[in-house]
Amino acid sequence: MSTERGPARRLALGSPAGRWLLAAPVLGSGMALLDTTTVTVALPAIGRDLGGGLATLQWVLDAYLLTLAGMVLLGAALGEVVGHDRVFLAGAAGFGVISILCAASPNGLTLVLGRLVQGAAAALLVPGALAIVSTSFTAEDRGRAIGAWSVISGTATVIGPLLGGLLVDHAGWRWVFWINVPLAVAAVGAAWGHLPAREAGFRGRADRLDIGGALAVTVGLGLAVTGLIAGHTLGVAISLAAVVAGLAVMVGFGIMETRRDHPLLPLGLFRIRAFTVANLSTLFVYAALSAALLLVVIELQAVAGYSALESGAAILPVTLLLFALAPRMGGVVGRLGARRLLTLGPLVAAVGLLLFIRVSGPASYLTVVLPAAVLLGLGLAATAAPLTTTLLEAVPVTRAAIASGVNNAVTRVAGLLAVAAVPLAAGLAGIDDLTGSAYDQGYHRAMVVAALLCVAGSAVSFVGLRPHRHRAAADNAVSA
Repeated sequence: MSTERGPARRLALGSPAGRWLLAAPVLGSGMALLDTTTVTVALPAIGRDLGGGLATLQWVLDAYLLTLAGMVLLGAALGEVVGHDRVFLAGAAGFGVISILCAASPNGLTLVLGRLVQGAAAALLVPGALAIVSTSFTAEDRGRAIGAWSVISGTATVIGPLLGGLLVDHAGWRWVFWINVPLAVAAVGAAWGHLPAREAGFRGRADRLDIGGALAVTVGLGLAVTGLIAGHTLGVAISLAAVVAGLAVMVGFGIMETRRDHPLLPLGLFRIRAFTVANLSTLFVYAALSAALLLVVIELQAVAGYSALESGAAILPVTLLLFALAPRMGGVVGRLGARRLLTLGPLVAAVGLLLFIRVSGPASYLTVVLPAAVLLGLGLAATAAPLTTTLLEAVPVTRAAIASGVNNAVTRVAGLLAVAAVPLAAGLAGIDDLTGSAYDQGYHRAMVVAALLCVAGSAVSFVGLRPHRHRAAADNAVSA
């Protein structure tokens, strides 16, 4: 990688260097997306090998989401200061190295600690990948490069459940982490030597980095999640105290952000009604999705008798429909309006979640699982594009990047909180035997809770959105 002084040289997408450079963020983003879906499918096998019951599996997911959600905005800001290329390389290399620790973990605690570090590496990797694509190609090729990156990277979301199932069934759960190592090496190798020349040293002022804010939000979320997951071992009093302390830290984080010139989270954006509504709907809908996918995969493998590959294939329609249909919903948004779609989409997803209740004991895929997965996927596909459209149309063009980053963080926080809170609300806290009737009954209640979260997302959009939003109003709201 060159660090010569002077303006960056833009690459043509069709050039050898351009193709190599595009491969780097594609591999990096694909690795992070694969890790999320493959690990979910591998959770029952991890539980059987390492023990610890449902709580350990919750932490395997939430440890990663905690540091990713808490630090992803800091990772984007760090790229502005030291260069997105350097941040991407550090994130990709770190992700690969810590994946070795995860793969070799002798117990649940080691794996959870590794996932904490892995999430922090992803917080550098994810924003850096898109930034490289956005800034490294000529103006004529930038749109094509972003489109290619989006499509190819998104494919990882589709194949993730199948790949995870294949690895677990034929090689063992540790291979869902080992596979990250060659991907990380390939991502770093593709970027190294092909990144355009950048100005050496710092590009911005280090005091623009809101490190205190990132630490505060990570600690606050961590305390709250600890109280929710570990209540059965810590006791009610300590658990409640942890949740209250976490909320107090988050309030302190909000106060801190209002006093910073360059806050991690620009709270002024939330003065825009549509922006706030879109993020609230995101919080509810993606909380439902995150909790449901975790518990459905466990139900299919531990109760219904599906293999890891079969459970991965069972939930494939959800990601396949979301990936295939969401980009095509842009035209529908223009005809019907975001409000209608954001009201209808979550309701369709809620019906799909309720149909998953029928999974209990041996369950036919064609008559029980497939209809539920298809409805959930259709509902999410009808929701994703209108959410993005509403979000970006609500804010000034100059704030689109930070608005998108905030929404991405909200998506991660939704998953983090749901994985901790929904099992607790469904009476699954402290369950060690995932094959027994107690888990099966709790799973049914959890699907109702997840469906209600989708209904809440629908209600927020119906009440909060208006048929027509004007950019001038958004500009005035931000500048107020």
